[in-house]
Amino acid sequence: MNGRQAEITRNTLETSIKVRLDLDGTGSSSLKSGLPFLDHMLHQVARHGLFDLDVEANGDLEIDAHHTVEDIGITLGQAFARAAGEKSGILRYGHAYVPLDEALSRVVTDLSGRPGLVFSAEFPRATVGGFDVDLFHEFFQGFVNHSLVTLHIDVLRGRNAHHIAETIFKAFGRALRMAVSPDPRLGNAIPSTKGTLV
Repeated sequence: MNGRQAEITRNTLETSIKVRLDLDGTGSSSLKSGLPFLDHMLHQVARHGLFDLDVEANGDLEIDAHHTVEDIGITLGQAFARAAGEKSGILRYGHAYVPLDEALSRVVTDLSGRPGLVFSAEFPRATVGGFDVDLFHEFFQGFVNHSLVTLHIDVLRGRNAHHIAETIFKAFGRALRMAVSPDPRLGNAIPSTKGTLV
């Protein structure tokens, strides 16, 4: 299970993104998206997923944050897919419930090789930390489309927008951490009756 690392660079006319990811890290991160609240959320993913994660992004933030957020999701998804490889010997499925004071979110994932997103989250206000909460969906859509995972995100309760967002990203990190963890009973087998998850 060693060497599950990837580095991806994505350049378009709208953004330039570089992501480095180590699935077997310690939770360290260096995050420079130009969006402080997104950096705060990505820090939660790294810390609670125990991934080492570096993100460097330059985007057309003078327009708005949409392209930058979506493209970070895309590039992180590409890095995750490459680092996970053929997914032999892993649990494949992951889930986490994470509370923060009054807020509670559940994230469930399947490293299925099929992109799918269910995002059921309502926020009590349109922005948090100056960040447009609509863009959370765009981030996760970009991630699943390019990581080829199925992801269900459900906010079960919450009144504080910051708390809600933080529970989502912490649970996302922990669910991914579970899914990529080795299953000692599998050995190097692929956890699928099809024999492949790519």
